[in-house]
Amino acid sequence: MTHPLIPQIIDLASPVAEELGLEVVAVVFHTNQRPPTLRIDIRNPQQDTGLNDCERMSRALEASLDAAEIIPDTYVLEVSSPGVSRQLVTDREFISFKGFPVIISTSPPYDGQQEWTGQLIRRDENTVYLNQKGRTVEIPRTLITRVQLDERR
Repeated sequence: MTHPLIPQIIDLASPVAEELGLEVVAVVFHTNQRPPTLRIDIRNPQQDTGLNDCERMSRALEASLDAAEIIPDTYVLEVSSPGVSRQLVTDREFISFKGFPVIISTSPPYDGQQEWTGQLIRRDENTVYLNQKGRTVEIPRTLITRVQLDERR
């Protein structure tokens, strides 16, 4: 389950990232750690995301988060690049990785399976389309918990 502060954090982080020429790819708040850790994955659409991008985003976002006071207690802010073996989240990523091998996880299982592998065809508002050896599989987005690049192939 997503932490209730995530939508507010995304609303705050996205314009900060845009101002720096970056994109927010994922936000996770690990409250089971002491102190809690807020992890923000960013991407530089113009080039490989580097340490400099992460540092710039960290400094700018830290100031915005402190000013907004939406996280009441002490926390650790981690800003990083999602790397290559990442989840696909945005429409742009689904377009960029069309034809790439992916692993799709569903919950509950769909059509008797909880994990699907194949070539990404596309995604629309309701469905993710997967090519499995020439056969198109349509998986409802409401059941999908994760779409990740398949590094095994």
